[in-house]
Amino acid sequence: MDIFFKSLFFASLLLTPCFAGPGDYAGPEIETKFPGFWKLDSPNAGVAAMQMQLMPNGKLVWFDTTALGDSAIKLNPPGNCPMNFEKTYADCFAHAIMYDPKNANVRPLRIESDAWCSSGGLAPNGDLVNTGGFNKGIRAVRVLKPCDTCEFQEKNIALSGDRWYSSNQILEDGSFIVVGGRRAYNYEIIPGQLEFPINQYGFPFLMETTDIVENNLFPFVYLMPTSEVFVFANDKAVLINPRTGQITKKLPDLPGGSRNYPASGQSVLLPVELDPALQNTDTTPVEVIVCGGNSHDAFSAVDGKPIPQKMFKPALTSCGRIEPLKQGSNWQMEEMPSPRVMGDMITLPNAHVLLINGAKAGTAGWWDADIANFVPAYYKPKKPAGQRFQELAPTAIARMYHSAAALLPCGRILLAGSNPNDRYNFQMKYPTELRVEKFDPPYLDPALNEFRPEIVPPTPQLMLKYGTKFTVQIKIKTPNVQPQDLKVTMYFPPFTTHGWSQNQRLLVLPVEGFANNQMTATAPANGKLAPPGYYVMYVVHRAVPSEGIWVTIG
Repeated sequence: MDIFFKSLFFASLLLTPCFAGPGDYAGPEIETKFPGFWKLDSPNAGVAAMQMQLMPNGKLVWFDTTALGDSAIKLNPPGNCPMNFEKTYADCFAHAIMYDPKNANVRPLRIESDAWCSSGGLAPNGDLVNTGGFNKGIRAVRVLKPCDTCEFQEKNIALSGDRWYSSNQILEDGSFIVVGGRRAYNYEIIPGQLEFPINQYGFPFLMETTDIVENNLFPFVYLMPTSEVFVFANDKAVLINPRTGQITKKLPDLPGGSRNYPASGQSVLLPVELDPALQNTDTTPVEVIVCGGNSHDAFSAVDGKPIPQKMFKPALTSCGRIEPLKQGSNWQMEEMPSPRVMGDMITLPNAHVLLINGAKAGTAGWWDADIANFVPAYYKPKKPAGQRFQELAPTAIARMYHSAAALLPCGRILLAGSNPNDRYNFQMKYPTELRVEKFDPPYLDPALNEFRPEIVPPTPQLMLKYGTKFTVQIKIKTPNVQPQDLKVTMYFPPFTTHGWSQNQRLLVLPVEGFANNQMTATAPANGKLAPPGYYVMYVVHRAVPSEGIWVTIG
């Protein structure tokens, strides 16, 4: 056992977990001083993780550009060297893989058109739908089914606009809104398949938010309970009616600097608490948080310059929270423990948030950032302002430009990638990174196992229907647990690229009954709250989550 981990493990066991802090359980949340634990999962996955998606078969798919040379793993079987669609030469190397987090096994995948800086999400049937990219892939759609023998199916001219650095959000009917892209001041709505008619809408807001160096690519996009879509680009935010293109509300500007690519801050839709007694679900409270980024001119200070002449401006430390549907809403500001650009922001099963990866200076782009941020920050949204952040155990691996992170059903975080170079290059200060790590957040403290619920997996898989009650059987060692001590959370696994987890969504459902190890809750009322598809469901006991199970709703 790692010596560092041994000391943390035994120290946490000697601590009596304290019951402290705000919350809406019957009692306060169960807390721990455990700072997390890092483990190397694979020394070489073969492909850098520019884009990443957790699939409903429990495996992860990640892929890189196809246009910048060899990866570190070849296609199977040996001698399988199809023509590189972008460069028109025989290419024996894989640029995509399927990774099994249970055993670190890798299956090379073939991807044809270049998915560099693309967007995507899970369709209601569990397929990965990947949109856009670069060069011949800029209008492509790729579909990958969640099976152990499946390969990408592609249509190279499918989208109506150039979608390089665009964003996706699944809508209440299971279609996707695909927003923006470089010099694409529009969006379109597509189904989760390869063939569809053009359905494009002009969106001048994207032109209005363009700096000289853009700073509005990969806009932050979230579906609201009203069917409206929240769009944040650069330092501005609006609500739109996606079916008409009409801006329905302009929100105040977020002060401090730029938050989107290449300034590249982080954002999530904070966990959405559902009330089954609410008659009008359009009034469900929602809140967005945006953190980090850099100044509007930070990219100009570094990009295209020789490394000695680059001026790496410090990343932002500020965060802003806003309730987009609330009348007169404004940004509530707070400070992170450290500056962060290009980080990942992950909503966790217990309705807390993790900031991880990234740098403390510079911007996205090849060789354009410095001072890796090795220290994760743990964020508890319900704590009072000024008490929400906690720094955790650091990693030793820099995760800079083109890295990714994903929440696994077991509650761990898987981290892969980092390649701020224009080829696979292992000699730079920040080299191409092919190692894969796992991180245990504080709620995986072994001292908390006595409080941890265990879901008894239902057979067949649980299929929820909107607005209907369901039951789940659990095991828990803690005596006299009340329904108010428990919650159900449902997590929509995101498509992650460039520090932006598209479609990420955590729903919090109250437990309405608990007896004889059977708990009862009500499924989300509609697709505006829970777009149809696959979710990972957890049971949480006063902020200590179970392992998750896959469920569907729709």
